Amino acid sequence: PNISPDPSSGLGNWSLADFASAMKRGVRPDGAHYYPAFPYPSYSRMTDQDVSDLWAFINTLPPVSTRAADHRLSFPFNIRRVLGFWKLLYLNDEMVVSVPDDDPVLQRGRYLVEALGHCGECHTPRNPLGGPDNSAWLGGGPSPEGNETIPNISPHEKGIGDWTLQDIAYSLETGFTPEFDSFGSSMADVQLNMARLTAQDRDAIAAYLKQMAAYRAVMQKI
Repeated sequence: PNISPDPSSGLGNWSLADFASAMKRGVRPDGAHYYPAFPYPSYSRMTDQDVSDLWAFINTLPPVSTRAADHRLSFPFNIRRVLGFWKLLYLNDEMVVSVPDDDPVLQRGRYLVEALGHCGECHTPRNPLGGPDNSAWLGGGPSPEGNETIPNISPHEKGIGDWTLQDIAYSLETGFTPEFDSFGSSMADVQLNMARLTAQDRDAIAAYLKQMAAYRAVMQKI
Protein backbone atom coordinates (compact mmCIF):
# COMPACT_ATOMS: atom_id res chain seq x y z
CA PRO A 1 0.00 0.00 0.00
CA ASN A 2 0.84 3.65 -0.40
CA ILE A 3 2.27 4.99 2.87
CA SER A 4 3.27 8.40 1.55
CA PRO A 5 1.46 11.45 3.02
CA ASP A 6 -0.82 11.73 -0.01
CA PRO A 7 -4.34 12.63 1.20
CA SER A 8 -6.24 10.61 -1.44
CA SER A 9 -4.26 7.37 -1.76
CA GLY A 10 -1.82 7.44 1.16
CA LEU A 11 -1.79 8.43 4.83
CA GLY A 12 -2.37 12.15 4.37
CA ASN A 13 -5.67 12.15 6.25
CA TRP A 14 -4.45 9.95 9.10
CA SER A 15 -3.76 11.15 12.62
CA LEU A 16 -0.92 10.02 14.86
CA ALA A 17 -3.47 7.87 16.73
CA ASP A 18 -4.49 6.20 13.44
CA PHE A 19 -0.86 5.46 12.64
CA ALA A 20 -0.11 4.11 16.13
CA SER A 21 -3.16 1.84 15.97
CA ALA A 22 -2.00 0.44 12.63
CA MET A 23 1.59 -0.07 13.80
CA LYS A 24 0.91 -1.56 17.22
CA ARG A 25 -2.55 -3.15 16.87
CA GLY A 26 -2.81 -3.92 13.16
CA VAL A 27 -6.08 -1.97 12.86
CA ARG A 28 -7.04 0.40 10.04
CA PRO A 29 -8.70 3.77 10.72
CA ASP A 30 -12.04 2.21 9.68
CA GLY A 31 -11.61 -0.51 12.33
CA ALA A 32 -10.75 -3.39 9.98
CA HIS A 33 -7.84 -5.71 10.70
CA TYR A 34 -4.63 -5.64 8.71
CA TYR A 35 -3.18 -8.94 7.53
CA PRO A 36 -0.01 -9.81 9.46
CA ALA A 37 2.05 -9.71 6.28
CA PHE A 38 2.36 -6.18 7.65
CA PRO A 39 4.59 -7.06 10.64
CA TYR A 40 2.62 -5.29 13.34
CA PRO A 41 3.09 -8.27 15.73
CA SER A 42 6.72 -7.10 15.97
CA TYR A 43 5.95 -3.39 15.79
CA SER A 44 3.62 -3.82 18.78
CA ARG A 45 6.85 -3.90 20.84
CA MET A 46 7.91 -0.43 19.66
CA THR A 47 7.98 2.43 22.12
CA ASP A 48 5.36 5.14 21.73
CA GLN A 49 8.15 7.64 21.17
CA ASP A 50 9.58 5.69 18.24
CA VAL A 51 6.12 5.36 16.68
CA SER A 52 5.67 9.11 17.03
CA ASP A 53 9.11 9.81 15.54
CA LEU A 54 8.42 7.50 12.60
CA TRP A 55 5.13 9.25 11.94
CA ALA A 56 6.87 12.63 12.01
CA PHE A 57 9.43 11.37 9.49
CA ILE A 58 6.81 9.93 7.12
CA ASN A 59 5.15 13.32 7.03
CA THR A 60 8.34 14.91 5.71
CA LEU A 61 8.25 12.69 2.60
CA PRO A 62 6.77 13.83 -0.72
CA PRO A 63 3.17 12.68 -1.33
CA VAL A 64 2.72 10.14 -4.11
CA SER A 65 -0.68 9.67 -5.74
CA THR A 66 -0.72 5.95 -6.55
CA ARG A 67 -3.35 3.56 -5.27
CA ALA A 68 -2.32 -0.05 -4.60
CA ALA A 69 -4.34 -2.92 -6.04
CA ASP A 70 -6.74 -4.79 -3.77
CA HIS A 71 -5.75 -8.11 -2.20
CA ARG A 72 -6.61 -11.27 -4.11
CA LEU A 73 -7.20 -13.91 -1.45
CA SER A 74 -9.31 -17.05 -1.57
CA PHE A 75 -11.90 -18.06 1.01
CA PRO A 76 -11.61 -18.05 4.02
CA PHE A 77 -8.49 -15.86 4.00
CA ASN A 78 -10.44 -13.00 2.42
CA ILE A 79 -12.54 -12.63 5.61
CA ARG A 80 -10.71 -10.03 7.70
CA ARG A 81 -12.83 -10.65 10.80
CA VAL A 82 -11.09 -14.00 11.26
CA LEU A 83 -7.90 -12.07 11.98
CA GLY A 84 -9.41 -10.98 15.29
CA PHE A 85 -9.18 -14.56 16.56
CA TRP A 86 -5.64 -14.86 15.20
CA LYS A 87 -4.65 -11.75 17.13
CA LEU A 88 -6.05 -13.17 20.36
CA LEU A 89 -3.60 -16.03 19.96
CA TYR A 90 -0.50 -14.30 18.65
CA LEU A 91 -0.59 -10.51 19.09
CA ASN A 92 1.02 -9.14 22.24
CA ASP A 93 3.74 -6.66 23.08
CA GLU A 94 5.88 -9.00 25.17
CA MET A 95 9.51 -9.55 24.23
CA VAL A 96 10.44 -13.11 23.24
CA VAL A 97 13.84 -13.49 24.87
CA SER A 98 14.72 -12.45 28.41
CA VAL A 99 17.89 -10.41 28.80
CA PRO A 100 19.37 -8.81 31.93
CA ASP A 101 17.76 -5.52 32.89
CA ASP A 102 21.15 -4.05 33.73
CA ASP A 103 22.70 -4.79 30.32
CA PRO A 104 21.91 -1.86 28.01
CA VAL A 105 23.68 -3.48 25.04
CA LEU A 106 21.52 -6.62 25.15
CA GLN A 107 18.43 -4.53 25.84
CA ARG A 108 19.15 -2.45 22.75
CA GLY A 109 19.96 -5.50 20.64
CA ARG A 110 16.73 -7.20 21.64
CA TYR A 111 14.70 -4.10 20.78
CA LEU A 112 16.33 -3.81 17.37
CA VAL A 113 15.85 -7.50 16.54
CA GLU A 114 12.45 -8.21 18.07
CA ALA A 115 10.71 -4.87 17.43
CA LEU A 116 12.17 -2.41 14.92
CA GLY A 117 13.98 -4.96 12.76
CA HIS A 118 11.12 -7.53 13.02
CA CYS A 119 13.70 -10.25 12.25
CA GLY A 120 11.52 -13.01 13.68
CA GLU A 121 8.80 -12.40 11.10
CA CYS A 122 10.90 -14.14 8.46
CA HIS A 123 13.55 -16.03 10.40
CA THR A 124 11.18 -17.86 12.79
CA PRO A 125 9.16 -20.86 11.50
CA ARG A 126 5.35 -20.78 11.59
CA ASN A 127 2.79 -23.21 12.92
CA PRO A 128 -0.23 -24.34 10.82
CA LEU A 129 -2.21 -21.26 11.89
CA GLY A 130 0.53 -18.92 10.77
CA GLY A 131 1.67 -18.06 14.28
CA PRO A 132 5.38 -17.94 15.12
CA ASP A 133 6.91 -21.04 16.70
CA ASN A 134 8.94 -19.23 19.34
CA SER A 135 10.44 -22.50 20.58
CA ALA A 136 12.52 -22.26 17.39
CA TRP A 137 12.95 -18.48 17.55
CA LEU A 138 15.10 -17.25 14.63
CA GLY A 139 15.62 -20.86 13.56
CA GLY A 140 14.78 -20.27 9.89
CA GLY A 141 12.11 -21.79 7.72
CA PRO A 142 10.53 -21.79 4.26
CA SER A 143 10.41 -18.48 2.44
CA PRO A 144 6.91 -17.08 1.75
CA GLU A 145 8.28 -15.60 -1.48
CA GLY A 146 9.05 -18.87 -3.26
CA ASN A 147 11.06 -22.06 -2.95
CA GLU A 148 13.96 -20.59 -0.98
CA THR A 149 14.70 -21.15 2.70
CA ILE A 150 15.09 -18.38 5.24
CA PRO A 151 18.39 -19.02 7.11
CA ASN A 152 18.74 -20.00 10.73
CA ILE A 153 20.31 -17.00 12.50
CA SER A 154 20.26 -18.46 16.00
CA PRO A 155 23.55 -19.48 17.70
CA HIS A 156 22.96 -23.12 16.75
CA GLU A 157 25.47 -25.28 14.90
CA LYS A 158 23.12 -25.15 11.90
CA GLY A 159 22.82 -21.40 12.25
CA ILE A 160 25.49 -18.86 13.08
CA GLY A 161 26.85 -20.60 16.15
CA ASP A 162 30.44 -20.43 14.93
CA TRP A 163 30.23 -16.74 13.97
CA THR A 164 31.97 -14.29 16.27
CA LEU A 165 30.47 -11.02 17.43
CA GLN A 166 32.72 -9.30 14.92
CA ASP A 167 31.55 -11.63 12.13
CA ILE A 168 27.90 -10.75 12.75
CA ALA A 169 28.47 -7.01 12.97
CA TYR A 170 30.68 -7.02 9.88
CA SER A 171 28.16 -9.00 7.83
CA LEU A 172 25.40 -6.55 8.74
CA GLU A 173 27.62 -3.68 7.64
CA THR A 174 28.98 -5.17 4.41
CA GLY A 175 26.73 -8.06 3.38
CA PHE A 176 29.62 -10.55 3.44
CA THR A 177 29.61 -13.68 5.59
CA PRO A 178 32.63 -15.31 7.26
CA GLU A 179 32.46 -18.00 4.53
CA PHE A 180 33.16 -15.30 1.89
CA ASP A 181 29.57 -15.54 0.67
CA SER A 182 27.21 -12.60 0.39
CA PHE A 183 23.62 -11.95 1.39
CA GLY A 184 21.06 -12.54 -1.34
CA SER A 185 17.35 -12.26 -2.08
CA SER A 186 15.40 -9.87 0.15
CA MET A 187 18.11 -10.00 2.83
CA ALA A 188 20.36 -8.03 0.51
CA ASP A 189 17.90 -5.11 0.78
CA VAL A 190 17.67 -5.55 4.55
CA GLN A 191 21.44 -5.41 4.83
CA LEU A 192 21.58 -2.10 2.97
CA ASN A 193 19.44 -0.64 5.73
CA MET A 194 21.44 -2.37 8.46
CA ALA A 195 24.54 -0.68 7.05
CA ARG A 196 22.94 2.66 7.93
CA LEU A 197 22.76 1.77 11.61
CA THR A 198 25.42 3.01 13.97
CA ALA A 199 28.28 0.62 14.68
CA GLN A 200 27.00 0.45 18.26
CA ASP A 201 23.60 -0.77 17.09
CA ARG A 202 25.12 -3.46 14.88
CA ASP A 203 27.26 -4.57 17.82
CA ALA A 204 24.14 -4.71 20.00
CA ILE A 205 22.37 -6.93 17.46
CA ALA A 206 25.41 -9.21 17.38
CA ALA A 207 25.47 -9.42 21.17
CA TYR A 208 21.79 -10.31 21.27
CA LEU A 209 22.11 -13.03 18.63
CA LYS A 210 25.05 -14.62 20.44
CA GLN A 211 23.19 -14.44 23.76
CA MET A 212 20.38 -16.45 22.17
CA ALA A 213 22.30 -19.63 23.04
CA ALA A 214 21.01 -19.41 26.60
CA TYR A 215 17.41 -18.97 25.39
CA ARG A 216 17.58 -21.99 23.11
CA ALA A 217 19.04 -24.12 25.89
CA VAL A 218 16.04 -23.26 28.10
CA MET A 219 13.48 -23.91 25.35
CA GLN A 220 14.97 -27.31 24.57
CA LYS A 221 14.29 -28.39 28.17
CA ILE A 222 10.59 -27.45 28.04
